[in-house]
Amino acid sequence: MQRMHQTRTQGCCLCGALRFSVALPVLWVAHCHCTRCQRAHGAGVVTWVGVAEATALITVERSSLRWYRAEHGGERGFCGLCGSPMFFKSARWPGELHIARALFAEAPGQEAQVHAFYDSHVSWLTLAEDGLPIKSAADFD
Repeated sequence: MQRMHQTRTQGCCLCGALRFSVALPVLWVAHCHCTRCQRAHGAGVVTWVGVAEATALITVERSSLRWYRAEHGGERGFCGLCGSPMFFKSARWPGELHIARALFAEAPGQEAQVHAFYDSHVSWLTLAEDGLPIKSAADFD
């Protein structure tokens, strides 16, 4: 018997009120070191999974999805019940939805491919040499 290939993967916030399902394969996976992600997540680095927004299904219980629109562009989606930062979207990457990697129940089918916005990385976190390309903010202009 032939094994079925998984066509979607899923995840949720800490309390489970926000769930998502996305089509595979995902577009990309990247470690983001920008200061906005650092502040939004309270972490030195955030690993994002990029997906086609049209393929993402988001299930919202108890009106828990909230969006924060940043003054300088971009929107961040989070759970209004448990506070989990979950999503990012921006006109800079039209048609994409970025989802925090830690929220996936299973691996999204790819490992990280790049360290993005590394020019603003924190000095208090030492990363092991992983051989991934390093991109600065100028690389995304």
